[in-house]
Amino acid sequence: MKAVYYISDNRAWGHVAAKVWDILGAEGCLAEDTGIDFAGRGVKRLCAGGHEYYFVPTDTALCLDYPRFLPYMNAHFADCDMSGMVTWHEGAHAPANVLTVHSLGDVDSGVFGAAAPRYMRNLLLAYERERAALGLDEYRVLTEATHWSGVRGGDGDPGLLTRYPVPMVDIEVGSDPGSWEDERACRALAHTLTQVFDDDGRRVHNILCVGGTHFEPSFAESVFTTWGDEAFGITHILANQWLVSGRYEDESGLERAKACVNAIAGGVEAIFFHDKLKGCYKDLVRSLGRELGIPFYKHQRLRAPEQLDWA
Repeated sequence: MKAVYYISDNRAWGHVAAKVWDILGAEGCLAEDTGIDFAGRGVKRLCAGGHEYYFVPTDTALCLDYPRFLPYMNAHFADCDMSGMVTWHEGAHAPANVLTVHSLGDVDSGVFGAAAPRYMRNLLLAYERERAALGLDEYRVLTEATHWSGVRGGDGDPGLLTRYPVPMVDIEVGSDPGSWEDERACRALAHTLTQVFDDDGRRVHNILCVGGTHFEPSFAESVFTTWGDEAFGITHILANQWLVSGRYEDESGLERAKACVNAIAGGVEAIFFHDKLKGCYKDLVRSLGRELGIPFYKHQRLRAPEQLDWA
């Protein structure tokens, strides 16, 4: 299996990523030169546990110069099984001390990046293990609503997301300067990268989550829910704010929601919607579920997974 990570090592720009790059170097993960030229930079590789991990240095966040980087991504890493961008999280109302992994997509336009529920779950479980091992008791491991900073501020072409076939996530530390500068948190992130293929062997039920807030607790906590040898596979989350701004009550809402499901490897077995959704968005969920032939449930049902019926 092969994974590739895009990491800005530019110490004059941004947060977190350069620290992660330095930690990877200090721990021997960047010792092998591949000879691959990526936008004028040399790519590093680590072979471990029968897997290959590629580490790509960039001068800015990948998403902020996607048109420049995309040809190199497809030329050298289109055959990878998983990919990720290391970055930081921030926001006006974002919680401090969070370690996050989230899927990529522009919900407004209905363009969604490829998503791999099992590998994303592996990353979140690894992040939690590292959080505990490094004594980061004040931190929480969470997933976020689907978004992509490549269209931040209204600029950027979301269609570029579909031109890279490899599932990708953002892997972050947030959401304030104290968190970004915390070497323990950055070390937890660095250690997580090489555990993306470490798997607990559970039967993963892929689900689509609709509604709620950006860090919706009912969805974020379900990442860690298990019953017997089963678990949830959570990737794309359509938060309420994006449903509203994207006017998913319109005729095109159903097609955009179907595009989201189609971007998830293996599709989904059920849809879970937040009970506080407006009626028009609940109608959207019902229409989507009926068209796909899968059940749809209120978010409270996530608390009793053993009672669920699956498609």
